[in-house]
Amino acid sequence: MRPSATTPIAAPEAPAVPIRIGQILGSISDKLAATETLLREQLRSDVPFVDDAGHYLTDSGGKRMRPALLLLAARLLGHDGEEEVTYATVVEFIHTATLIHDDIIDHSNLRRGRETVNQLWGNSLTVLLGDWIYTKAMRLALAHDNVEVIRQLTTATLRMTEGEMLCLQRLGAIDLTVDEYFSIIDRKTAHLFSAACSIPCLIQPARPEAAIPLRAYGRALGNCFQLVDDLLDFTASEGELGKPVLSDLKEGKLTLPLILLLPRVPRVERDKIEAVLTDRAFERVGANEILELVSREGTLEEVEEMARRYADEACEALAFFPPSETREALEIAPQFVLDRRS
Repeated sequence: MRPSATTPIAAPEAPAVPIRIGQILGSISDKLAATETLLREQLRSDVPFVDDAGHYLTDSGGKRMRPALLLLAARLLGHDGEEEVTYATVVEFIHTATLIHDDIIDHSNLRRGRETVNQLWGNSLTVLLGDWIYTKAMRLALAHDNVEVIRQLTTATLRMTEGEMLCLQRLGAIDLTVDEYFSIIDRKTAHLFSAACSIPCLIQPARPEAAIPLRAYGRALGNCFQLVDDLLDFTASEGELGKPVLSDLKEGKLTLPLILLLPRVPRVERDKIEAVLTDRAFERVGANEILELVSREGTLEEVEEMARRYADEACEALAFFPPSETREALEIAPQFVLDRRS
């Protein structure tokens, strides 16, 4: 269930000490290292462009959040083998291919503070690279002959593509609704989080009873992640983001802080937002004018509260599992998502 924008939500107490990534990833550091190695191996090719771009992508870093969640879920269920490393790599491949295609569609020239692949090599080669990585992901997933895993991965990929199409169809639309927004982010982000968390249930010995809570955990965390991502477009610095602030609006995307704001402000202020959506630039209206609007109306705080509700929902889903260090790491992950600045 989507949290209501009007429901009062008590913010949880801040942790006594800042959450460190080691608190979450310590128990799976060896599996993450194996995943990174497999990523680099699988991005090698005798086609020079693929090889060069593959090196560039892996050197660019990334949070590896989806692989980490898959590996933690596998550990929670008692798995300790190669299969989860394979699927963690596949999930990161799917995510990477999606980012590549997104950068082409959005005409982006920066990601994580570095030039995008399409900026360096052009759109034609880069779209083919994204296709190559998607195909490589599915071929790699076949290594363990688990058809149900393939089904879940292809379903998540289809939903992500649908989400991108829905987003593109409504690009620049001033009348995008809250329901449309959540339909888009559920497809674009939450489905892959959900698949990453539940796929370990299919590794033998299978744990089908754990699939529902792990899917729920992943979906709630994915929605939380996207809400925070949208907030950072308003609240983080360009140095933290690795790209200019308010990039979403400049690309014609209306995110939740502005969707909530629009019905509350006079026509003259709606026109300012519409001008940026139309121009795809801060020419007639400055970025600071938009930032002042959302600050004044308090919609950033409302979206933050909704993100916190999703974080709570994710933690509640883990009550199905007995207490353990791995469950605790999964419980910490939502707070890490809420606290991130990039």
